[in-house]
Amino acid sequence: MGIEIQKTVFDAEDRREFSERLESQLEQLSALLETPKFGPPVESIGAELELYIVDADGKPAYHNDALCSAAEDPQLTVELNKYNLEYNLSPQLLGDEGLLATEREVIAKLTHLSALAEKKNAFIVPIGILPTLRDTDLGDHCVTDRQRYRALVAQLIAWRGSDFHININGEEPLQMTMANITLEGANTSFQVHQRVTPEHYAASFNAIQLATPLAIAISANSPGLFGHQLWDETRVPLFKQSIDTRAMDRYRWSEPPRVCFGHGWLRKGAFELFEQTVRLYPPLLPACDTRATQGPGSTPSLAELRLHQSTVWLWNRAVYDDADQGHLRIEMRSLPAGPTAVDMVAGAAFMMGLARGLRDDIDGLMSALPFYLAEYNFYRAAQHGLDARLVWPSGRQHRLQDASVVDIIADTLPVADEGLRKLGVAQAERDRYLGVIDARLSVRRSGARWQREATRALMARGRSKPSALKEMLSFYRELSAQNIPVAEWPVP
Repeated sequence: MGIEIQKTVFDAEDRREFSERLESQLEQLSALLETPKFGPPVESIGAELELYIVDADGKPAYHNDALCSAAEDPQLTVELNKYNLEYNLSPQLLGDEGLLATEREVIAKLTHLSALAEKKNAFIVPIGILPTLRDTDLGDHCVTDRQRYRALVAQLIAWRGSDFHININGEEPLQMTMANITLEGANTSFQVHQRVTPEHYAASFNAIQLATPLAIAISANSPGLFGHQLWDETRVPLFKQSIDTRAMDRYRWSEPPRVCFGHGWLRKGAFELFEQTVRLYPPLLPACDTRATQGPGSTPSLAELRLHQSTVWLWNRAVYDDADQGHLRIEMRSLPAGPTAVDMVAGAAFMMGLARGLRDDIDGLMSALPFYLAEYNFYRAAQHGLDARLVWPSGRQHRLQDASVVDIIADTLPVADEGLRKLGVAQAERDRYLGVIDARLSVRRSGARWQREATRALMARGRSKPSALKEMLSFYRELSAQNIPVAEWPVP
């Protein structure tokens, strides 16, 4: 998805050629998906981990290019803002202790990167939104110097035609306008990838959509912005609003937002999602691939289609990859970065396991829950976290009803355990990661909850809010580096 481009200014001819290539590549993809044995069944996990770089005062440190060069790691890349980095973690087979291998890789990568950061008196922090971020940390001066990012900023602003408006409710509501999209870079996530065969794609995707709100509620780690206490997972409204190109008019129709939960239950298969992004969203970066044409019999790269997909940010997104003779993945984008490696892998394990556990019954569950209520669950889980009440379906229900998300998660832990078993995950790993989720339920603790509790405790001892947020972040960094599950973190 991090494809680099060579152009930043586009004309009508660029858009025409790009659109023609999209149509051609949709045809190629359709043929590929009908090919017998395309995308063989491989139960695996991959992930992208986005990170903050901060100085000793907890303020953003603009060192992503320098650290990326010093690391000499092809898995590390820069992000939109100069104080963000991203690791593209190694894909792991779930049956070969893939969850544990992912946790260990995260620890190893963070340890190495932290040692490099220390040489610049800086620290690496996996966290959804940096609590000490200030509005002065946003703007053109913080955009990483890459063609792709400069072009993306320019195109989003051109499509919008005016400032981007932020309006997030909560304990301390926040309203503001931004002339650029660098608030998008305030969001850092742990994006999980799972390979799925064409045969099971629709059922798997729908099951992941159904499971996502529960995973967000238990994994929330972004309780505010600029000192305002907002949603438990403030990334959800912030990301949507920070790059919303629509000019809203209550008396006219508008195109759907480029950041959204989706447009309905998936009825046919993966192709439906790729076609949808082409039909609904105009290309933002119509940069045609200039590499040599691939030879006969090779797996097509579908470069333009993949680039276009990367500019439509559904919370669960379809991915085509030409590696390994071509395959499909589902990218789960809603989980935040942090608090620890074990917490992130536990959130991913719960989501993947629950989705697999629900997959075989998904048709009946979809009949019992209209899609708009699945979307409702997503936003309420992000807003209220473990205090949310969600509408959860049952194959034997005779009416819709809501329930506490804590009770729903407790009831579905055995389903997640069975789902992980079907994915090939060993009992010891299932116990480890679902045990982390169960422990959070027992103490009603997520990363967002701990951040709020710690900040309030420090303010109760006389700290100003800025001072309390800075001190809380310092405690957070120390505990995160020890890989102690957040359910066990003491409140300072």
